Amino acid sequence: MEIPSVFLLLWFPNSPIVMTFDNPILFFLCSIGVFNGFLASFYFLFFSKEKRVQNLFFGFLLLMLSLRIGKSVYVIFTERSERNLLILQIGLSACFLIGVALFYYIKSSVNNIKVIPRLWKIHILTLIIIIFSIGIIAPYKTNISLWSKYVVHTIYAVWGLYILMSGFCLKDVFKRLTTKKVVLTTSELWLVWVFIGNLLIFSAYIIGYFYLYLIGTITFSVVFYALLVFLLSKSNRENVFKDIPEKYASKKIKETEANILVKNLNKVMLEKQFYKNTNIKLNDIAKEIQISSHQLSQLLNDNLGKSFALFINEYRIDEAKRILKENNQFTLEAIGFEAGFSSKSNFYATFKKIVGKTPSEFKKQYS
Repeated sequence: MEIPSVFLLLWFPNSPIVMTFDNPILFFLCSIGVFNGFLASFYFLFFSKEKRVQNLFFGFLLLMLSLRIGKSVYVIFTERSERNLLILQIGLSACFLIGVALFYYIKSSVNNIKVIPRLWKIHILTLIIIIFSIGIIAPYKTNISLWSKYVVHTIYAVWGLYILMSGFCLKDVFKRLTTKKVVLTTSELWLVWVFIGNLLIFSAYIIGYFYLYLIGTITFSVVFYALLVFLLSKSNRENVFKDIPEKYASKKIKETEANILVKNLNKVMLEKQFYKNTNIKLNDIAKEIQISSHQLSQLLNDNLGKSFALFINEYRIDEAKRILKENNQFTLEAIGFEAGFSSKSNFYATFKKIVGKTPSEFKKQYS
């Protein structure tokens, strides 16, 4: 029987076996998912009407996946002697960022993030710099052995690690999924399917590395269109990208992350003096430190054990105490207004509650 001619790679450890086949249907199945993946990624990154953080991360995830799968299609259906090794390097480099894109997409969705935190930007930028630096210092074209033995293994290890971290972010959703009395929202079901889809694609590539290289590209097309079918329902289309109800969000921010947020919060409070604004809202401060109002509420309530009102009033009392110590020209009422209180009675009651003395009693200590 004659064997047609298109590449289908079978990989065994350190010994790639190449067989040739020619099947236009197979090429269509592999490439159609990649083509539509690029279109969808551009839509979410640049043309989506809702400029949500989650949409940006989802577009970023689709773009990195499409680059990686596109690289596989290129390898399978291009003669070895004709391959541009830069395309292979770009595909592998994109693979390095798939995991972090998935992780922050799920994390931003679960925590209803409204503005990308500065730490997230630094994290992603660091990974981009790492993979770009490797590509410049030791390009794939002249360091195939290095990439095959070390870089590729590292890339897949990083991808797998972020998948595990993404699953951890969804742990509460998975718990509710196994509870018959609880019905998941459409947006939660979507996150579960996106996670499972990425897990399947990752698993397909691991299997493909040792056995059938083509399986990763086919899996991507299947997963992509399965998610597309999920979106085709009008009710799903309207609810998939809505925020997850806040009661389901994580209860407490990790201590290391909370410490950084508190430091940034205190810095902003002192520099901007938001407490002097009698109409200050929690959302105003959350925007300034680039987190969602829900996350700021979590930080105050669960990590610091304070309500927003108490948090603001403590700054106002500190300001009032400073003025009482340094300036005897202002009346007590004027000091209250200067510190940010809306009324004399509110100033007196709050001062007494926090300090344990009235403003007059406190002032006598420094007269």
